[in-house]
Amino acid sequence: MAETIREAYIRKNPRSAALFPRFQQHFPSGGAGHDGYVADPFPITIERGQGPRKWDVDGNEYIDYGLGSASLLLGHSHPEVVEALVRAAPAGSHYGSPVETVLEWGERVCNLMPCADKVRFVGSGAEATSLAMRVARAFSGKDKIVRWQSHYHGWHDYVMPGNLAPFDVPSSTGIPKGTVDSVVVLPPDLDALEHILSTDNDIAGVITEGSGASYGTVPRQPGFVEGVRELTEKYGVVMILDEVITGFRWSPGGLQEVLNIRPDLCTMAKILTGGLPGGAVAGRGDVMSVMEQTGDPHHDRFERVYHGGTFNANPYCAATGNAALRIVATGEMQAQADAMAARLRVGLQEVVDRYEVSAAVYGESSTFHIYFGARSIEGLDANALKGVSAQVQTSFRQALQVRGVDLMSRTSGVLSGVHTESDIDQSLEAFDGAIKAMMDEGLISHR
Repeated sequence: MAETIREAYIRKNPRSAALFPRFQQHFPSGGAGHDGYVADPFPITIERGQGPRKWDVDGNEYIDYGLGSASLLLGHSHPEVVEALVRAAPAGSHYGSPVETVLEWGERVCNLMPCADKVRFVGSGAEATSLAMRVARAFSGKDKIVRWQSHYHGWHDYVMPGNLAPFDVPSSTGIPKGTVDSVVVLPPDLDALEHILSTDNDIAGVITEGSGASYGTVPRQPGFVEGVRELTEKYGVVMILDEVITGFRWSPGGLQEVLNIRPDLCTMAKILTGGLPGGAVAGRGDVMSVMEQTGDPHHDRFERVYHGGTFNANPYCAATGNAALRIVATGEMQAQADAMAARLRVGLQEVVDRYEVSAAVYGESSTFHIYFGARSIEGLDANALKGVSAQVQTSFRQALQVRGVDLMSRTSGVLSGVHTESDIDQSLEAFDGAIKAMMDEGLISHR
């Protein structure tokens, strides 16, 4: 009897299997830091990465399409980023004072991102969306934030309503009712947005994941982001464009440069720091001015946005951030990543067509997604596109892992500017084998 996908996964990863009980002993769910690391029967423990590849503790090699949750446009351990960190490390990690490299980093952000008159660095992408919402509320003097069903903006309280289906229930327990009441969750529909903006005078801002929900798993409709910009301007509401994924990946100036729009605020992380922890909020000078300290005690205590954060813009992240943004400013990495993603999507479609599988391949920029369940995603919403069975998703990823390919999530991924045609061709062989293995086990069927 042929070895199953699960059996092959267990066989190839004995060291990861042995480590898992220790992870479980010390970390909730055994994930060690992120819900996305949890896997059945155990997650693979990675040892190192270089370029477009990574290696696990059992010595297995993977072509990586996860790339640090999309933070590594330059690939793993890019020499210039590593050199910048090595140069910065001996001088110290934290001074509790401004450093010149942070000034340079901020200047690069403001030069690249069209909306960025001013920028404030934070510790992560979730911190960036949290601060952006606070700034929007302070600037407008209003309380409510509009967000879209299934769009992902991190893990803090204000983005748990509407994150996962069913969208009328927060995605986590422990969320105060007052927080839920301050968030308006809408289907991604401009008519719905105009209705709420025209009838509710307590809307401070609208936050939008630029790629569409979950880095394009649920693609945005053409003109959607531009429509959000038009309506927020019409009704005097702050537009927050979440560019944590799209920032510096869709172009050196992010999605806003591609679409030729200027949101009032944008949020960034991931590529911003060259893969280290960090994020930022940038935007119009008058909107960002709500953070200014004037020296007037009453203003500074009661009329401004307070913001701390011990490790914001620390010297290590500034060093790697400067190195990364110097490279991405040329656009060469984005062009290579986009080209290789297009090659991969075409090849994946050929595999799907060859086996006549009921699946759809899609994606934008340097991303790719596979939906199992239909030959087209037209007309499908977040409930459908994110509703593929866990067994199918897990089996697909594991079938690829045992063949030397890893994804960002169970059925999708991102590319770097150091993936090559050879990487893509090798990956397509793995995809071919994975699809065949899933068909042999009856996990997917012909159209």
